[in-house]
Amino acid sequence: MAKGGDDDFGAFYPVRPECESNLPKTRFKPRAGKTLSARRWHAAFSDDGHLDMAKVLRRIQRGGVHPAIKGAVWEFLLGCFDPNSTFDERNQLREERREQYGRWEQECRNMVPIIGSGKFITTPIITDDGQPIIDPSTNTGGHVSSSISDKKVIQWMLSLHQIGLDVVRTDQAMVFYQNESNQAKLWDVLAVYSWMDNDISYVQGMNDICSPIVVLLENEADAFWCFDRAMRRLRENFRCSTSSIGVQTQLSTLSQVIKTIDPKLHQHLEDLDGGEYLFAFRMLMVLFRREFSFADSLYLWELMWAMEYNPNIFSIYDEANATADKSTQPVMSSKLLKQCGKFEQKNMKTGYTDQSTALAIFLVAGVLEAKNKRIIKEAKGLDDVVQILGDITGNLDAKKVCTEALKIHKKYLSKTKKS
Repeated sequence: MAKGGDDDFGAFYPVRPECESNLPKTRFKPRAGKTLSARRWHAAFSDDGHLDMAKVLRRIQRGGVHPAIKGAVWEFLLGCFDPNSTFDERNQLREERREQYGRWEQECRNMVPIIGSGKFITTPIITDDGQPIIDPSTNTGGHVSSSISDKKVIQWMLSLHQIGLDVVRTDQAMVFYQNESNQAKLWDVLAVYSWMDNDISYVQGMNDICSPIVVLLENEADAFWCFDRAMRRLRENFRCSTSSIGVQTQLSTLSQVIKTIDPKLHQHLEDLDGGEYLFAFRMLMVLFRREFSFADSLYLWELMWAMEYNPNIFSIYDEANATADKSTQPVMSSKLLKQCGKFEQKNMKTGYTDQSTALAIFLVAGVLEAKNKRIIKEAKGLDDVVQILGDITGNLDAKKVCTEALKIHKKYLSKTKKS
């Protein structure tokens, strides 16, 4: 294992002592011969920087990533960098991205000077119609000097205090967030992202996705771009309107999966008026952040991203592919297929290209299957289902959950193919 391995594992994500007893237990431990270590990670690069992604994926799928290198590995898993690029190409791209982030942050700072200052806000700075709100402590607006008429600017400014309130609540048991400048870093990344995403802006829950990335990547701009790539995968989860919620499509697919592989359980949930599977909303929205400890949720995510990895979709050299539907992708060669994760390989081999069927859906299906006897026997209403699923917090093993999800995925593909 990497230097400073298992013995001081807790030092990577220290928790405030008074909070330890209230948090889910951490099960993940780096394991020699299974976990991707710093030594194996560095050995996977050629002299000029090409990365043997297939080798890296195999190791991650066996035992996750050692905390010492998580940030660097995640940048590849999430598609910030193409494994086929060189060290020089990536350094140049990183510089360009840092400069771009700097320009966007300055754009935001010109409107709200506190951005990038190491501080953040938790109270509204303008009214709904764009008038500055006087700060009683200074008798001035403090953050906004004049009235605003631009609708986009008003909407963005109205979101800033909500981001601040969410930041204060995010992973507050961690020592990292006792430092106000680290909270401000999370707020900055979310505030700039909210400004740049014209379509969805900011929605509660994004803070839970962004927080681990801010912890893992020291440079704020690098954290922003990594979060941006994570959101390319997850942003539809956060698309909400008056008539639908963002994860509705995934919930519908989950319903279809359970109906196919376990009709009895699905019928019982239907009878309880739970056929829309809204009780699984949170698990899908923020990828099990509440059900696992901080370290275990990171382990789960990297297992998922390794299993879902597809070089065609996440290649930074073909931006169009980043959002393209899989059905439009070119036929994948056997060489490229080897660079896909287990889950994605199965999809590719069977021609299953439904973009809404993420591994997360099969993770939830696995959890429901593990509790199916209890749900059928004990659940007399949806509250009982929620309570039974609530018992999983801190009691799930990420590797086992992923293994079970792959089995269910295989079973589902086999049954849908026959039908």
